[in-house]
Amino acid sequence: MSGTRTVALAAPHRAAVAAGERAIAEGGNALDAALAAAAMLTVVYPHQCALGGDLIALVRTPSGETFSVLSAGAAPRDILTAAAAWSTMPRQGAHPVTVPGIVAGWLALERLGARLPLAAALEEAAAVAEAGTEVSPGLERAIDSRIDAVRADPGLSAVFAPGGRPLRTADTLVQPALAATLRRLAADPNDIYTGATARALVEGLRAAGGTHDLADFAAHVAEVGPSLEIEAAGARWYSAPPPSVGPVLLGLVSAYNDAGQVDGPTLLDAALRGVDARGAYLGDPRTAPVDVAAMLSLGGRDPRGGDEPPAQGDTVAVTASDDEGWGVTIIQSVFHTFGCGILEPVTGIVLHNRGAAFSLDPESPARLTPGSRPPHTLCPVIVDSSAIVEDAVVTVIAGCQGGRAQPWILSQLLPALRDSDVALDDTLAFPRWVVGDVDLGQPQLSLVVEPGVDPLVLDRAHAIDLPIAHFPGPDDSAGHVQVIRRTVAAGSTLLEAASDPRADGAGIVVDAPSMHHREDPT
Repeated sequence: MSGTRTVALAAPHRAAVAAGERAIAEGGNALDAALAAAAMLTVVYPHQCALGGDLIALVRTPSGETFSVLSAGAAPRDILTAAAAWSTMPRQGAHPVTVPGIVAGWLALERLGARLPLAAALEEAAAVAEAGTEVSPGLERAIDSRIDAVRADPGLSAVFAPGGRPLRTADTLVQPALAATLRRLAADPNDIYTGATARALVEGLRAAGGTHDLADFAAHVAEVGPSLEIEAAGARWYSAPPPSVGPVLLGLVSAYNDAGQVDGPTLLDAALRGVDARGAYLGDPRTAPVDVAAMLSLGGRDPRGGDEPPAQGDTVAVTASDDEGWGVTIIQSVFHTFGCGILEPVTGIVLHNRGAAFSLDPESPARLTPGSRPPHTLCPVIVDSSAIVEDAVVTVIAGCQGGRAQPWILSQLLPALRDSDVALDDTLAFPRWVVGDVDLGQPQLSLVVEPGVDPLVLDRAHAIDLPIAHFPGPDDSAGHVQVIRRTVAAGSTLLEAASDPRADGAGIVVDAPSMHHREDPT
């Protein structure tokens, strides 16, 4: 088995890809490769994901089952004592910090079928945090975009603008406190929920005015269960259930024809209905009525004028698959750039602000409730379909960065990603459009397009009086998609991987144990 083992991996940073590659060399499967990459991303992409963030994932087992892992943290039990005076949800500071779910999510993924201990991935990430890593262009852009917030927080400024000078591309980012935390978690991952790491985070949050306590952290459990799935357009589609926006992505599939294709104007109309459905029906089914059927049918109400904050796409996706049959798509995030604007200095952890997505409307399914999870933009997807090649089955495993735009981004790409005759890199490079408002820097719901987008989409926007804005070129807000394509035919398996050219990563296919690898073979 070891002589023929093949694993495909895609991630948005090459250091994360290299970590996954080393896990494969040590005997790891697709889950191990993805976990190693995911852990490394909290070190090298701390503006987009961190130990203080959340995780949502899908896992495909060799037997063909597909599970969802929802490790989205809840609001503190005492949050309403602070909320009484609010007119809108805070977007920065301690109050929008929900319990970080990422580590519990990693543990759940490990238990589902990883071969290597999670500790190995955490130790490797700790070594890089301690020794230092080169600042990427993306991190430099993120620091510049939030330089005032970085300088205002002692923890962020000490790490990302030491001495007042913001780090630049090719500088060395050193994170000794984070390294110590990662090593503590390697010894006991639950330390972030019940140990010294939890105590430090609670103390830091309470000092910043938060209402968090140790019981909030100790109560967090990753939810592992069946994925949400539908059959449509010649394929079987899987995504994560609420509070993930997965039902809206699956609702967009209804715009596809029987051959799994869709024209731009039709998809734009469906996306606008999806905006409405998300605003009307998405929340935490544990604490509020959530209408999955309405989201799948793209029913809803006009969300204009709502108080949902900008989701700036500070998220990462990691995808992997192997010839044994494992497949995984992990998405992890801090929500806004550098999350809530707090790096807790004892632990070195950047804290997310997922709670900013709660609503103060008591009638909303996303209403702020103690112990409730906010609506989530994270939207992994797996698709099984027959290939153009006779008697072949194609499985696409994908995820993306892109904030609230994730369903619109993925729905544009999935028809071509399913086609074995179309190179993955070509599909990921194709110009995209997204719809949004404050999340895209627009004062109202708008279509925002990269150069070269289908002019019929622009014509449709003009016809329905939807404002149009333009990205100057390929843009981060149009998403960083990571994708694996697995084609099984005549008893053989072909694995392909690709990473979005808008990111800093790579898609690789590794043949173990020789460690011979090739960049995206498409």
